[in-house]
Amino acid sequence: MTRPVHLSDLRARAEELRALPPSCGPVRLVAVDGHAGSGKSTFAARLADALGGAPVLHLDDVASHDELFAWTGRLRTEVLDPLSRGEAAAYHPYDWISRRFGPPRPLVPEPVVLVEGVGAGRRALRPFLAHLVWMDRGAEESWRRGRRRDGPAQAAFWDGWTVAETRHFAQDPSLPYADALVQECPEGYAWLPRHPAAADTEPHPHRP
Repeated sequence: MTRPVHLSDLRARAEELRALPPSCGPVRLVAVDGHAGSGKSTFAARLADALGGAPVLHLDDVASHDELFAWTGRLRTEVLDPLSRGEAAAYHPYDWISRRFGPPRPLVPEPVVLVEGVGAGRRALRPFLAHLVWMDRGAEESWRRGRRRDGPAQAAFWDGWTVAETRHFAQDPSLPYADALVQECPEGYAWLPRHPAAADTEPHPHRP
């Protein structure tokens, strides 16, 4: 039986991530993927703390009402390409209330950078990733949590979102390629290493 990883023990996992080979220029890009409402943001924040304040890119800042998942081109141009060159990136976070993109926000090429959100482990990003973590909570339970969090005002958005998310993961799944599953538990988190899909025929990780 796998022992739960207490919050203080995340430092050991953080050291393992730091020891990985760089995957995006000098950066070890670590993805936290899972269903909406599964606890990705909270876990990523705690892992970032364990890493000594690693930067976290939230894909909610990259997606928009018009591009729930069609944002890979902008992410490549604004974030992945600069980091691959060892340069600071600058992306324009989306404001979900005003429905427009804001001023640029910097993202520096620290040794470890976290990217969290639905689709963080998608096909277009995997060549740049050093490690992919999947939040191991089912879709229906995750969505119920998300709906409770956002309240009735966002009910219509969630109705559309669940359809879009289901379609995305059917066409471009992340779970088969995850390096670890993370389960939330009373003691903290259970971190379960696993072997990604052996039949993955994608390019080898990006090593500029």
